[in-house]
Amino acid sequence: MTLIIVTMLILSYVLIATGHLTGVNKAAIAMFLGTVGWVIYVCWGTDFITDQHPLDYAEWLGGIAPTSTNVKQYIYDHVFLNYVGRAAAIVMFLLATMSIVELLNNNGCFDFISEWIRTRNSKRLLWTITLATFILSANLDNLTTTTMMLVIMHNILQNSRQRMYVGSAILLAACCGGCFTVIGDPTGLILWGDGAVTASRFSAYLFLPALLAWVVPTILINRELPDRLDTAWSPSPYRGDDTRLNRWQRIVMLIVGIGGLWFIPTFHNITRLAPFLGALCVLSVLWVVNEAFNRKLIAADQMAQRRIPMSLQYGSLQQVLFVMGIMLGMGVVKETGVWDDVAKWADTYIHDIWMMGIGAGLLSSVVDTFTIAVSNISLYKIGVGDVAINGAYWEVMAYSTAVGGCLLSVGSVSGLALMRAEHVRLGWYIKHLTPKVLLGWIIGFIALWLEINLVQFSL
Repeated sequence: MTLIIVTMLILSYVLIATGHLTGVNKAAIAMFLGTVGWVIYVCWGTDFITDQHPLDYAEWLGGIAPTSTNVKQYIYDHVFLNYVGRAAAIVMFLLATMSIVELLNNNGCFDFISEWIRTRNSKRLLWTITLATFILSANLDNLTTTTMMLVIMHNILQNSRQRMYVGSAILLAACCGGCFTVIGDPTGLILWGDGAVTASRFSAYLFLPALLAWVVPTILINRELPDRLDTAWSPSPYRGDDTRLNRWQRIVMLIVGIGGLWFIPTFHNITRLAPFLGALCVLSVLWVVNEAFNRKLIAADQMAQRRIPMSLQYGSLQQVLFVMGIMLGMGVVKETGVWDDVAKWADTYIHDIWMMGIGAGLLSSVVDTFTIAVSNISLYKIGVGDVAINGAYWEVMAYSTAVGGCLLSVGSVSGLALMRAEHVRLGWYIKHLTPKVLLGWIIGFIALWLEINLVQFSL
């Protein structure tokens, strides 16, 4: 049965990697792996439990004869729910941040970005829109940030080739910006929630590599653009009968939303409660402020449609289901003991976290950023050395998979969103963007290596 589960995992990797060719949604594949894998595990639960949890299971039985019902109950209470809880914490955080973005966007809180980049100068437009993306993605979900910025960019640029270059730069800025904070990317959130890293040290080490991985390719992308871009400036978006908030109201909502997310690491350090609880608290406060500012328009048809954030509807739920499925799938593989065997093999034949980081980054570009990141995180428990709390292994994997996923446009959900929105072909991306992203990834990787080794040398 272990062989069957591992075969399912490998097939899932292949199907996720070829999803842009087969048309099969990544979320469907991930959910199939997560659900069917646990069904198989439960059906042969006695073998798995006696192999992985013999002492705990014997203590739980308390002298009672083991039965099929008992082992299923033990799996549900002491094994399965642990992985459901970890996955649910990530999913709830994503739902909260997606909802915060939608509430802010629906009230025009991000309209200042369009006002800020009102120029035909390619250099100013490119750096302004990618800087805004880099900053926002450090606090918000990467997919939501990428999609929002692509919409803004699409409404400004008229030339499809120029949109492909700028859209690719937005994708890179979102992935790099999200990877250097614990709340900007699901991988960092998992590491933070598991206690593998602390928020301040994680950001301190990954900020410079992430910045270099964004800046270097963006400089090269800027050389591909003409000095003057084909732009068109549409009037401010219509938001219903007088639903547009004034400037100070939008600033208040922006401070509540973004400022509240900045406070989440402090909230976690003080209370030791799950980060998603802080995100839900911020969402609830922002929602109250939203209804207070729009109280005169709640009865209007346009406002009624916007009171429920679109992120809670079908589109972004695919990302949520994908995360849930991958985490449940990796959980069942871990419970078979396979990851322990892979870790022992890596320690014996590779024994170098930097080589593992390079491999993880390359795999992320083909399979999927989050899938490969969770796979590598699952190999080890928090221990000593490189896998201790704030160990180098966690930081290397977070950086390598996040930026490595941009080497190909199919390496992340955000990349697939770019392909759909701007009709970016994989061949075009490989020819025009992959070498640039690869150079930035390598330079950032070297910067991370220098940071970690210089600190270890000074100690």
